[in-house]
Amino acid sequence: MRTGVGGALLLALLALLGPLAACSSDAADQGGARPSGSPGSSGSSGSRDAIRLPPVNAAFDYQLGGAYPPPAKVRAVSRDRGAAPAPGRYNICYVNAFQAQPGKDAARWWQREHPDLILRDQKGRTVVDEGWQEPLLDISTRDKRSALAQVVGAWIDGCAKAGFDAVEPDNLDSYERSKGLLTVDDAVAFARLLARRAHAEGLAIAQKNTTDLLERRRTIGFDFAVTEECARYKECGAFETAYDGKVFDVEYAVKDFTTACRSRGKELSVTLRDRDVLPAGEDGHVYRHC
Repeated sequence: MRTGVGGALLLALLALLGPLAACSSDAADQGGARPSGSPGSSGSSGSRDAIRLPPVNAAFDYQLGGAYPPPAKVRAVSRDRGAAPAPGRYNICYVNAFQAQPGKDAARWWQREHPDLILRDQKGRTVVDEGWQEPLLDISTRDKRSALAQVVGAWIDGCAKAGFDAVEPDNLDSYERSKGLLTVDDAVAFARLLARRAHAEGLAIAQKNTTDLLERRRTIGFDFAVTEECARYKECGAFETAYDGKVFDVEYAVKDFTTACRSRGKELSVTLRDRDVLPAGEDGHVYRHC
């Protein structure tokens, strides 16, 4: 979900910084990741060598609004965790990992099952991403990150058992909408737990947007990127450099799609979709690939 991203990193910084040492909050968060081979594991060795990385510059379809048979040329597909993988494609499992899904049912589920894991302000009010009406999850302490990693980790396990190749945890940048209650280090620490869980299940894991965390991608453990509107925000070059072209970009405006295809179409996978990512056959559905 694209809700606004900080300024893109300078490409030169990516070359100079390399992997950074984990900060103290990262190093402290060892809980939540289940060792491979433990009960509930899909049986993966958890070795990074066993993880299947996505194809580079492959035709990609973003099907979060509903699954449908992808066009014949499509080689990679992202679908919601509740959908089945697309046969014969590289399948990415979408998980809303840092915020609750929109709608009253999701909010009620969190209130009923995990009320202490919803982010609240000093007056006890739920902190909400106003753009999408999604309550933020509270990743502010090690204990809460560990508890959330068990909840979201179970979803990641489900992605692996369903046959997905990778996971796309969304809203990495929710700290920007937390009214100062969450920090970038909180996001990094929680993302590390999710990366361990994904790798233990044999899944690759994508960085979703958030150029401000590109320099910490190796500390977290991200394998590739899924971006929204990198052409519009002039971020494509930074992601391309960071991930050696293993980037799936989704544009929502024809102008931005055309720009991305002309400037990056030979290096990145660029897709044009309607903002509601509607299934094929519905009015308003748009799909194009460079």
